[in-house]
Amino acid sequence: MTTAMRDVPRSGNRDERQGAAIVVGASLAGLMTALALSHAGVDVTMLERSGAAPRARKGAALGGVSEGLLSRITGSRHAQGDSAPLSSVAPGVQSWMAVHARLRAAVDADPYIELRPHTLVRSVDQDADSAWVIASDQQTFRGDVVIGADGHGSVVRVGVAPDKPDATFAGYLIWLGLTNESSLASSRRLPRDVDILSGGGDYLLGYPLPGPDGSVALGSRQVGWAWYDASHNDLLCETGSVVGNVVRRSLTSGDIPEATLRELADKAEDLWPSPWREAILDCIERRAVIGTPIAEYVPDKLVNGRLALVGDAAHVPTPMTGSGFSASLHDAEAVAEAIAAGVRGSTVAQALGEYERKRLGNVRGMVQSGQQFSRSFTGRAA
Repeated sequence: MTTAMRDVPRSGNRDERQGAAIVVGASLAGLMTALALSHAGVDVTMLERSGAAPRARKGAALGGVSEGLLSRITGSRHAQGDSAPLSSVAPGVQSWMAVHARLRAAVDADPYIELRPHTLVRSVDQDADSAWVIASDQQTFRGDVVIGADGHGSVVRVGVAPDKPDATFAGYLIWLGLTNESSLASSRRLPRDVDILSGGGDYLLGYPLPGPDGSVALGSRQVGWAWYDASHNDLLCETGSVVGNVVRRSLTSGDIPEATLRELADKAEDLWPSPWREAILDCIERRAVIGTPIAEYVPDKLVNGRLALVGDAAHVPTPMTGSGFSASLHDAEAVAEAIAAGVRGSTVAQALGEYERKRLGNVRGMVQSGQQFSRSFTGRAA
């Protein structure tokens, strides 16, 4: 069988560019890593298994995101123009979709980044001179490095840590939903910040978000919620969302039985105050609910030769830490700095070793702090 080899061609002045990287995954960590690498003078090919548009993440929100932080990673040339500045209702809280759109616009505008959708990576490998990935259609993409930004089920992680390739199920899921403020009774005023509530052994995070058009005007906003629940693990196993101790996928609305939705509605009536109760009931009535099993991964290594990991491919904390986005940003900047230094100076593998030494202790501590919450919440032993 013929294998197609690609060496990442680019437009622009090649004399001013040094090195080529393959980034696997085009979610937040992958987009930030590609931008950081391009800014450092490295050409990037991104491989994304899904289509050009990301799958909607109903109700998913990110903490600690500011306009200045995004402008730093997108670069000043992308901070204005076609990408409008983000708006925020609660301080530092943004919808996942809005942040992704901002990063994606910057990637699309960068002539040194090529994003190839519908490219499923099957394996990674390397030798003394380069690293490469092989896609499901047998194409091979080769560069100086391969960066895994392919999430908690990372394929690249198998090449970096073959003795510890899987993130493990933390023992609970998060129900997520998103509704319009206009769907709530006018008397149900939203708080100015994130609400963190507990009841019946469960936790609920409720947060106001800008409307679909970015508006923060009263009545035009959205209402997101995340319900931490450790009582439906059997459903996760029955649907194949969790296999053994490994998270495989989220529960879509079609996966959730009517009896489970009725149970959630009854619990919401008992546990949660307004306006979150009304927001949850609205989502349940519209079947606009997803269930995300929580995975965790404490890394022992981030690098193997010319292969490296960033974001959830490298470390998977519970969302309760609120640190996932900022950790991915720091990964992106640190790995780009290391790769640029390695291509221009010492060897790439040695430079990536510096990236690992800089980030490994921090990200291990982040995940382990979240595990303390998970063990307390589920009653699991360490």
